[in-house]
Amino acid sequence: MSFKVVVDSCGELTKEMKESGNFVTASLTMQLDDLVFVDDETFNQKDFLEKIAASPNCPKSSCPSPEIYKEAFDDPAEHIYAVTLSSELSGSYNSAQLGRNLLLEEKPEKKIYVFNSRSASVGETLIALKIQELEEKGTEFEEVIRQVEEYIAEQNTFFVLENLETLRKNGRLSNIKAFVANALKIKPVMASTPEGTIVQLDKARGINKALVKMVNYVVEKTDHPEEKILAIAHCNCPDRAQVVKEALQEQMKLKDVIVLDTAGISTMYANDGGIIVVV
Repeated sequence: MSFKVVVDSCGELTKEMKESGNFVTASLTMQLDDLVFVDDETFNQKDFLEKIAASPNCPKSSCPSPEIYKEAFDDPAEHIYAVTLSSELSGSYNSAQLGRNLLLEEKPEKKIYVFNSRSASVGETLIALKIQELEEKGTEFEEVIRQVEEYIAEQNTFFVLENLETLRKNGRLSNIKAFVANALKIKPVMASTPEGTIVQLDKARGINKALVKMVNYVVEKTDHPEEKILAIAHCNCPDRAQVVKEALQEQMKLKDVIVLDTAGISTMYANDGGIIVVV
């Protein structure tokens, strides 16, 4: 069976995924002051980070329209899937569902399913790869859906932020708390909940101690690591990502590890120096 996976642009694609022809990106857009950035191959991370640092305002994102999803779903492939940002963090999932419904009104025979990742960034990447794995085994459409939903329910997302400015600017962290955290070099260790919201697990003084704590949480919460692919996304800090990768591999025997730089939306959330781990 032929298949296509539409991944919203918060999910980074590997080089192999881009070249396979089985994956396409539905781009979100970001606005900072009067500037609009499209999260596609034109996105310039360095320029975006510089503009965020220079602005007192927080960038805002807009999800792909239902029409963009409808067009992406209107593909000759027999099985069509979408993987979106957590519905608790973005309207991308609802937009994709609307796009699916619009196309099914015209072509009711199409097989389309939208996955709410309940994650972001490389969490979406891993879900898309799971779809590919099952499709290439010849798994039936409904069974792919069942197994991938099960996979999503077991997935864990963790992250550590070097820079708390985005949280301060968007009101999720008060100015006083941000000042104290920055002055004391306090770094939060964050994770996703089963529902796809964000929770603080821990905190540490200094980025290195926070990363150690995050690694310990990853190890603690990962069952049967030898069967799993782990993914790391970093925002403009490849050396830091390599340190995290090596620390995890010292403590866990993993099936594989993927390391990617953040695309636009993940860059907006993680900010300069952020690290995301999903397994």
